[in-house]
Amino acid sequence: MQPNWFARVAYFLLRVIAGLMMLQAGGLALFGWLGGPPPGSPPIVAFSQAWFGAVLQVAGGTLMMIGLFTRITAFLLSGEMAVAYWQFHYLTTGQGWTWPIQNQGMPAVLLSFIFLLFAAQGAGMLSVDESRQLRKAAGKAPGGKPSGK
Repeated sequence: MQPNWFARVAYFLLRVIAGLMMLQAGGLALFGWLGGPPPGSPPIVAFSQAWFGAVLQVAGGTLMMIGLFTRITAFLLSGEMAVAYWQFHYLTTGQGWTWPIQNQGMPAVLLSFIFLLFAAQGAGMLSVDESRQLRKAAGKAPGGKPSGK
């Protein structure tokens, strides 16, 4: 067993769970999953900012869970969560400077930095990205030229 095996498994689980959280948030807004948005929430209008955010959450969450195009997807989701924090938590309190715990922005901040980690590090084990890299490496001869297999 490799010494860093537990770290790799934890990283894999973080990627899958973070992707699942995004998928659920987008599915709730777009499709009414899990009981739909809270009562009194405005409906999602097609091609509005909220709609684009929900589409990005569904698509990005799915891609993160399977580990496909992880770096760019994670970068986009990190940016989305940063915008969500500043626009819907920080600026809407009307209290000036407040901490994320005070304006209920902790999930957005945390997810923003989690996705920034994935943008920097990649998908890790048990991902489509890793599988594609391994297949690509196996198809090349030692000199970097295709082996002709």
